[in-house]
Amino acid sequence: MRNFFRIFVPERKDIAPPCLMKELLDLVSFDINLPVTDPTWIFFLVLVIILFAPILLERLRIPHIIGMILAGIVIGEHGFNILVRDSSFELFGKVGLYYIMFLAGLEMNMEDFKSIRTKAIVLGLLAFIIPLGIGIWTNLHLLDYTLVTSVLLASMYASHTLIAYPIVIRYGINRQRAVGIAVGGTAVTDTLTLLVLAVIAGMYKGETSDMFVVWMILKVVVLSALIMVTFPKIGRWFFRRYSDQVVQYIFVLAMMFLGAALMELIGMEGILGAFLVGLVLNRLIPHVSPLMSHLEFVGNALFIPYFLIGVGMLINVNVLFGHIDSIKVASVMIVVALSGKWIASWLTQKIYRMRPVERELMFGLSNAQAAATLAAVLVGYGIIQPNGERLLNEDVLNGTILLILVTCVVSSFMTEHAAKRIVMDDVEVDEEKEYEKERFLIPVANPDTLECLMQLALVVRNEKHADNLYALNVINDNNDSVRLEMKGKRNLERAGQIAASANISLKTLSRFDLNIATGILHTAKEVEATTIIIGLHHKVSIVDSFFGNLTEDLLKSTYRQVMIARFLIPVNTLRRIIVAVPPKAEFEHGFVKWITQLCRMSSQLGCRLHFFAHSQTLGYIKGYIQKKHKDVMTEFQELDNWDDLLIITGQVNYDHLLVIVSARRGSISYDSSFDRLPMQISRYFNNNSIMLLYPDQKGDPNEALSFADPRGWAETQYYDKVGNWFYKWFRKDS
Repeated sequence: MRNFFRIFVPERKDIAPPCLMKELLDLVSFDINLPVTDPTWIFFLVLVIILFAPILLERLRIPHIIGMILAGIVIGEHGFNILVRDSSFELFGKVGLYYIMFLAGLEMNMEDFKSIRTKAIVLGLLAFIIPLGIGIWTNLHLLDYTLVTSVLLASMYASHTLIAYPIVIRYGINRQRAVGIAVGGTAVTDTLTLLVLAVIAGMYKGETSDMFVVWMILKVVVLSALIMVTFPKIGRWFFRRYSDQVVQYIFVLAMMFLGAALMELIGMEGILGAFLVGLVLNRLIPHVSPLMSHLEFVGNALFIPYFLIGVGMLINVNVLFGHIDSIKVASVMIVVALSGKWIASWLTQKIYRMRPVERELMFGLSNAQAAATLAAVLVGYGIIQPNGERLLNEDVLNGTILLILVTCVVSSFMTEHAAKRIVMDDVEVDEEKEYEKERFLIPVANPDTLECLMQLALVVRNEKHADNLYALNVINDNNDSVRLEMKGKRNLERAGQIAASANISLKTLSRFDLNIATGILHTAKEVEATTIIIGLHHKVSIVDSFFGNLTEDLLKSTYRQVMIARFLIPVNTLRRIIVAVPPKAEFEHGFVKWITQLCRMSSQLGCRLHFFAHSQTLGYIKGYIQKKHKDVMTEFQELDNWDDLLIITGQVNYDHLLVIVSARRGSISYDSSFDRLPMQISRYFNNNSIMLLYPDQKGDPNEALSFADPRGWAETQYYDKVGNWFYKWFRKDS
């Protein structure tokens, strides 16, 4: 113990022991060597850049993407040499690049894309042929390159990367027509560019033959078909079996990398595979789902910024000083690339008579050079010709870096400018303001149906209306209310988590009441709910009714729209929505409302709407959808008599949703055959997901009560029977 104190406590107060003094000096001394190589500090500095670069440059009105690239220039080896572009930037950069292409495919509205695929192919071909043609001529005559070098260099002008795509996501215009055309055109141009790169690389590897190009195209087509057929089936099976959000996210990420790896296996770049996987998983991941929110969050927060910083670290600003040849090559490359892309966008706009702002958006998205351009220049730089020279020399390499810098800046500014104009134009012509404020009330008493009801609310709500979801828990005021209160709180917390994971606001409400139905009705009036979404009652005894007392009381006591749903599979795995509509449904007050919400659901899930209705009712449905929702996939089939509802049993599969548009007693479209619905559903549709929809009605249900009819049951259904009998009798005589 005495020796211990001699080490740590000096015998004289004014002199410290030499060993302690050395330790103290070591503690206060910092040995900083640049560039930083410690993984902890590298990751910290990158996170600091991701955090502060957009904040600082936002005041200068510089797009966030440019901030990331400029930060990469400053910290890279050609700047202050703070960080070296090590394997972490290679890994995260590649993930970020895949993420950009994957999100582009995932965010694309497939219904819109089907209507604009011709436009996308035209833009893609023009954006490839025009820069390629101009580039070959300028490379041969202005830069004096050989034919093979000129073709490879010109193909770099034709390619582009969706660097500015996060901008359109931020402004919420990723489903605009011009965005879909630009994204589809990107797939075309990059595919053709990568084919040129594969052919030229194969020439110097001795792999070329008379059938080399045909064989390469055949491999791409076969692999694409394989991905398009198998990946959706695997995804649908997985999502039905596993509902955990983390597991689903890892699965989607693995599918993205599998598609990219398979594409690289046949000699193409992985970005094409990532884009294709995004397209085929599009329908399984709704735009407003928690999984989509997680994918966008992680990509935009980490992977994509990492990729942009890595691109900036490649840029060598020193080539601007004293390298005349590099500046000449870079000038030609920049002028040809920008002019070629602008001409392609201008021709596409003129051919299809699009707005000038759409041309700006297409040009902004389609002129940034990064991914395929880097792949081409690095492959060309690594090829040594028989004369000992590189296929693409250092001037081209330096010129490519400047090309990337300039085109990324132009792309970001043009996309930001066009996106702002489109958003302002849409606000001016927004027709949604004509409709009432939508509010959905979701009672969450049953934890088994909670998740599906929340998913249904997320896909039918109007995205432009904030704070329109309310989750409610009604507690019976009895001796067991404490236990029920704790259970209700857990249900509300779970509902809040589902909404928050989709980045959507949800208001949770809890109230005590002696009657559950009364509590729901009073809350609906207080929050001015326009739609109530509840689960289908589960019969527990023989004497129990199909709907249950709660549902029956709700339908009698409110004329607001009520959705009664039972899902046997997750909502996002539905492949078709079959809608049975009764005659005269077009005369109900809520006719337009439920059609609009089903069209939203169809668009979000990417599935087809198949209507069965009377010919007159079908005419009204077709007219409204053609006017307001013409991009929705629809089918129409006549259902002459509501008694023929059993005809559609062969149309409803396990992965379909059957929507039966019913009506309350006494309403215009009510039919006596509705009384047989519970029996028909139990017998013929017991193994199907189903939703019973009761549209809005005018008036107040309380007004229907009287001394003669205290329960509010109108007798018009019996008059309808007599009327139908007379109609059929006179029709037979005629």
